[in-house]
Order: sequence, then structure tokens, then C-alpha cells
Amino acid sequence: MNHIKLERHGRVVTVRLHRPRVRNALSGELLTELLDALRPLDTDPEVGCFVVTGSDTVFAAGADIKEMAGRSAVEMAAVDYFAAWEDFAALRTAKIAAVNGHALGGGCELAMMCDLVVAGESAVFGQPEIKLGVIPGIGGTQRLTRLVGRAKAMDLILTGRTMDAQEAGRCGLVSRVVPDDRVLPEALEAAATIASYGAAAVTAARECVDQALETGLRDGIRFERRVFHALFATDDQKEGMNAFLEKRRPRFTGR
Repeated sequence: MNHIKLERHGRVVTVRLHRPRVRNALSGELLTELLDALRPLDTDPEVGCFVVTGSDTVFAAGADIKEMAGRSAVEMAAVDYFAAWEDFAALRTAKIAAVNGHALGGGCELAMMCDLVVAGESAVFGQPEIKLGVIPGIGGTQRLTRLVGRAKAMDLILTGRTMDAQEAGRCGLVSRVVPDDRVLPEALEAAATIASYGAAAVTAARECVDQALETGLRDGIRFERRVFHALFATDDQKEGMNAFLEKRRPRFTGR
């Protein structure tokens, strides 16, 4: 299949979408290949972050329309089409999307499944599914609304318009906007930083931030506090705090 390409940079794994003839359209085969590659790495203690990227001109232009167009409602429901994308979202390793060019439809939804989005100045985001007679189906109506708010989500989803990286940055969809030629280096640098920290603390931080989108403030703060307490059972907490007191760099081991 070879719909993705993997590269290892120390504790960081870069995942490059590679379907150039169809602008990296997200097919079932691509998802299968992606999950088969990342699931073993997700439990590898020597891997601390994934960076997902596309080409210099397109991240992913959407889901594979040719694969879906002829299916019936019964067929789509019977296979629970798109459900397996939540297996990607559920990977416990931190994920950064490095976006150049178009991230539309499924491509925008894939970026939103990541923890950080680093976008080039010419990147373009949108959920144009309404133009095809459907709606976003890989979490777009849900994640986009949580990230940018109801008004902006309604605007993008109901009109099918796109927004540039600057607008995406202002409304909270994008973490950082950088020059196009700096997208992957910036993402790799951020990934290396994340991967250098204690794995338990990184996982806990991600879970707590995600919890903020799922629960009320009181319950979220209680959840955060319990997780904070639990981290005092790790070697990395002792190492991190002792290193601070001793004015040296910590040596985290993931334990």
C-alpha cells in the first residue's frame, strides 16, 4: 500500500501521508496502514511523540470521496464508516499535526485529533462537506465547535468556506503559525521537547486538558488534582523536583 511513510528522529516518529495522486485523501486503506504502524509504537517506551504531516502543498484534502460515493445508508451504518478514526484519536502518545497547504474535510478533522497543530502561513482549513450533500463525519462538528466555538463552527460548516492559517490561529484551531518552510522543523522541535519529558506527566497533562472539554469546571479541577497527586508515585516526579532543587537538568526515565 505505502500510503504513509515513517521516519524516526530519536524519540519522535514522523508520519507522512503519501497519496500524492489524490492529494492525500484519507481512505480506509490509509487508516489501516496508519493504525498498523502506530499501534506498536504507541506502547514503545522509546517513542515520545508523533508528528503527522503531508506534502509541501497539501496536508490532506479530505476523505476519499470515490470510496464512499456509491455506498448506501445501510452499508455506511453496517460498517460504522469512519468509526475507526477514533482509534487514532485515542492513541496515548502525544501527536502534532504539521500542516502545509490544504487541510480540508477529513484533513481538518485529522489535524484536530492531534494535540498541537503547527501550520504554515499558506495553510488552509475548512469543513466543506455541505457542498457534497453531507456533513463532517470524523468528528468535525464536535471537535471544531469545542475548539473555535459555536458561531465560528456554524459559519464554516454551514457555508463550507475555508479559513487561512491566520484566522485559524486567532480562533484557536491552530497552535502556531510559522513560515511554510519552518512547519516541519518547528513541529519536530516541539515534538522533541515533549518527548524529553516524563511520559506519565505528558499523558496526564493531555488527559486533563481533554477532560476540560468533557466535564464541568468543578469536576475537571477535581480530576486534575487527583492526577497531580498520583504523579507523586513516579520516579520522574522525584527526579524532576530534585533536579530543580539541585539546579541541574533532569534525566527522566519514563518510570
